[in-house]
Amino acid sequence: MKKLIAAVLATTALTAPAFAEEISEFRIGLLGGENAQDRLNNNECLRAKTEEVLGVPTKLFAPADYNGVIQGLLGGTIDMAWLGASGYAKTYLSDPEAVEPILVKVNVDGGYGYYSIGFARKDSGIASLEDMKGKTFGFGDPNSTSGFLIPSIEIPEATGSTMTSGDYFGEVKFTGGHEQTIVAVNNGDVDGGVTWADGLGEWEDGYNSGALRRAVDAGLVDMNEMVKIWQSKPIPEGPIVLRKALPEDVKVKFTALMASLPSIDPDCAYGVLSGEAKGVQPIGHDAYEVIIEARKLKSN
Repeated sequence: MKKLIAAVLATTALTAPAFAEEISEFRIGLLGGENAQDRLNNNECLRAKTEEVLGVPTKLFAPADYNGVIQGLLGGTIDMAWLGASGYAKTYLSDPEAVEPILVKVNVDGGYGYYSIGFARKDSGIASLEDMKGKTFGFGDPNSTSGFLIPSIEIPEATGSTMTSGDYFGEVKFTGGHEQTIVAVNNGDVDGGVTWADGLGEWEDGYNSGALRRAVDAGLVDMNEMVKIWQSKPIPEGPIVLRKALPEDVKVKFTALMASLPSIDPDCAYGVLSGEAKGVQPIGHDAYEVIIEARKLKSN
């Protein structure tokens, strides 16, 4: 652990102005995708530890959608967030100087990839993308990597059709987030949808980590009633980012706290990192250039 923290500190870029002002508070943004109260509950322990380490009041913000966090980072009203890769790409393309990636979640197998998982109810008779022809398909949030960007590129490659309603799928709609997609499929409001998972562990558990695991833990879904109908290629896990303009000592202290979280408080880390994980490791901008290019292509 000492080596990891040393590595983290060594890779924290010296990007703050030499005379950066002291901060009077620290604000953590929580991406949408599940209900706000659960997001706040899962991250309260991180808020308390951050407040203790930084010595300033620390607040959690849980906007209704991904864009609320992205705009907060761009506008300087949010200091830290765990973004998806596509959310980071949007932030970077809007302002390359707004945030810097510091850490990435590491799965129990030591990798930092995850998947967009297509799923449907078992009793619907849908077992593949072919069975979804003419049916209703649910995306999550427009700024989600696994809930929109990647499936909107890879599924048309598999079907030979666009994602426009009426082309291959009868209707394509946004549910608002990962939890909303899972609930919509479970309730039969949409026939199938996509969400994220690390792809490790058992289907019945909702895998080891991700939105399905969160939903199982919350009692929202029984995975035995669900079936996987599609899986993306591996996606790089999104980065934990800090606002570049923060004072350097704040960046260093917060990065060290996040790096040590799994060892000092495993229960807190489970909530913050969406399930079982090995921990976090340093990461930089270069890891996301492929996603940034994909995001550019989608916006043209």
